[in-house]
Amino acid sequence: MIRSGPVSVVIGATGAIGAALSDELERRGQRVLRTGRKSHPGLDLLDEASIAAAAAAAGSGLQLVIDATGFLHSERFKPEKNLRQIDPEHLARSFAINATGPALLMKHFLPLLAHDVRSVFATLSARVGSISDNRLGGWYSYRASKAALNQLVRTAAIELARTHRQAICVALHPGTVASELSAPFAKANLTVQAPDQSAARMLAVIDDLTPADTGQLFDHLGARIEF
Repeated sequence: MIRSGPVSVVIGATGAIGAALSDELERRGQRVLRTGRKSHPGLDLLDEASIAAAAAAAGSGLQLVIDATGFLHSERFKPEKNLRQIDPEHLARSFAINATGPALLMKHFLPLLAHDVRSVFATLSARVGSISDNRLGGWYSYRASKAALNQLVRTAAIELARTHRQAICVALHPGTVASELSAPFAKANLTVQAPDQSAARMLAVIDDLTPADTGQLFDHLGARIEF
């Protein structure tokens, strides 16, 4: 179990899930560096220099870094229902935030993980990013960008294991959480969690991870999801 000590970093800490994760970690007595576009220093996934500055501020020896960022929709872009709705700008934005941004986070934060003790980098992915689990189709940009994120996590985990034998790099599916991101798509047959419930569940999953789990995708109850 990750205990009080070195600072824990939460990226996207102003979002519903990021704020809940930060609050729960602080309730555990941990020191939390909450980062985002409005933090100091600010961290913008679309600006690598800001990511590098935030990583430098966090320092080395990190035992927990959580990326709670993500993009599903905006006023302009909605999840696609069919091929006719695919828009290159929508695809580009989804990949920028859901794949390229997290890849840059791994580039700058993974080297800062502790060498001599267990450490974890976790990024929020989604079950719909699983290719083998895709039964309904649609949501092209979100599915594809999260699938790309899963591949990036797997690839980075392989490299990380060569230098940080006790480090764990994973993707987490938080479930459907009551937030601005999911509100338009929450259906009556879905179990919608409060952000603090999802946060507590994901931290419990993180607590139980071992280096053998690195490079995998897990849901908020600890079940492994096939890529």
